Amino acid sequence: MAGNVTPHWNPKTDLCTPNQVLAHDEMRRRCPVAYSQELGWSIFRHADVKRVLEDHESFSNAVSEHLSVPNGMDPPEHTIYRQMIEAYFSYDRVRAFTPTCRTISDRLVSDAVRASAGVEVVSQLATRFAGQVQCAFLGWPEDLHHTLIDWTQRNTMANRDGDREQLSRLANEFEAIVDSQLDQRADDSTTHSTDVTRMLMGERVYERPLSHEEISSILRNWTVGEIGTISASISILLHHLALHPDHQRFLRDNLAKLPSAIDEMLRVHNPLFSNRRVTRCPVNLGGQDIGAGERVTLHWISANRDEEVFEDASEVRFDRDSAENLLYGAGIHVCPGAPLARMELEVFMESLLSQTSSWSLREGSTPVYANYPACGFDNLQVLFGS
Repeated sequence: MAGNVTPHWNPKTDLCTPNQVLAHDEMRRRCPVAYSQELGWSIFRHADVKRVLEDHESFSNAVSEHLSVPNGMDPPEHTIYRQMIEAYFSYDRVRAFTPTCRTISDRLVSDAVRASAGVEVVSQLATRFAGQVQCAFLGWPEDLHHTLIDWTQRNTMANRDGDREQLSRLANEFEAIVDSQLDQRADDSTTHSTDVTRMLMGERVYERPLSHEEISSILRNWTVGEIGTISASISILLHHLALHPDHQRFLRDNLAKLPSAIDEMLRVHNPLFSNRRVTRCPVNLGGQDIGAGERVTLHWISANRDEEVFEDASEVRFDRDSAENLLYGAGIHVCPGAPLARMELEVFMESLLSQTSSWSLREGSTPVYANYPACGFDNLQVLFGS
């Protein structure tokens, strides 16, 4: 551990406030590098986070006792798996999946708009969209999305509680779901010939097929990323636009600005809490000496609201330069699924903007922010104008 004075904090108390976004701002200003038993060294400033992202020689991604392909790996192993996985998020593949995504979003939005009393965005729109899109992308039965949503929510709770036994059980439970899908495809070689799951079964690394454990790890990472962050993103976008009808009007009149506008809204309220690293050697971050083998937690919510990088950082500006936006990370571990996520969010918002004249927070309701380690909202009531 550090030899200098160590600032301590408790994420379960310091971030469990009505609005953890503002709590992250307070931590960044008060204590930009802080230690907790739970998270190790927490990094809150943009410059420090970016340094960690770009220095994979000093900071390792091999942080989990469970196999994590490829985000829990370092080069050269990471490079081999990463090159294989990137093909699943190519421009052509994402474009081919867009009509399916649009069909799902159009149907869900249409049902929500017809609800004259309004809807609870998280449960009735955001998680349903994320779950159904994930099943469609993987080639899994649509009704399995209920199982994936339930699994993701229990996984988030186990992370919140630090329940390692439950996390291990959930990893095994997800592997059983994957095994069932793999067995179905192995038993019937004439179907599902081009779905993502079958294609993963045909991949090879080190001149051998991927193991069931490797495929399960890949799909688990994709599912957590899809359902957790996409649903959080939708709640964040709808909340911001409900509070800023001028931004709604601007996007209705300027749909071409939607992709960059989404990235900017999610910069101000990030849909992902953090990522982890472990130090390979002694380092100094933000004036703190940190020894080799120490855990490091990168706080996206804070880094993307750093006033040293973004002028009036808490304000959404659709004309802002996005070069320093860390929404999808940076460096060799930048999110490989970013093209798919951007397409899904753009398609969903296009469906919503085209099928409504406006939306606002339902009168008398109070948005409930998600708490550590989740992001976005736990409850968001909106009323649509058709």
